[in-house]
Amino acid sequence: MLTPQDIESKTFKRVYIGGYSVEEVEEFLEQVLKDYEALYKENLELKDKIALLNENIQNYKTIEETLQNTLIVAQSTAEEIKKVAYQKAESIIKEAEMKASKIIEEANSKVLQITYEYGELKKRYQLFLNKFRNLLQTELSALEMVDKELQND
Repeated sequence: MLTPQDIESKTFKRVYIGGYSVEEVEEFLEQVLKDYEALYKENLELKDKIALLNENIQNYKTIEETLQNTLIVAQSTAEEIKKVAYQKAESIIKEAEMKASKIIEEANSKVLQITYEYGELKKRYQLFLNKFRNLLQTELSALEMVDKELQND
């Protein structure tokens, strides 16, 4: 391929006084034209490749931006899910604590009721026992009187 220096340094033989060889000039021009056409085509191809590469770069930048936005949204969503999970866990714990407190309160109430009922039964038992003792003593006294009467007769 010709370089700019080749074109600049090219000299033609003079066939006539002050003239150049037409064949040499035409050959040189053909070679310059072929090389220029090849360079022009290569230049167009390179420009197309550059445009395509720039378009690909832009696509990759768009994809990167989309991925970054998606990552931000995913992080935000994860944080929100985590926050909601903690709130739900706290709610469940509070509800469980309330239920446990209610169960304990009911159990304490039953203990008090049973203790009261036990006290009442104990009082009844003592009352029954006292009445039964009195009855037995009365009967015993009656028997002793009958026995004394029988011995006196």
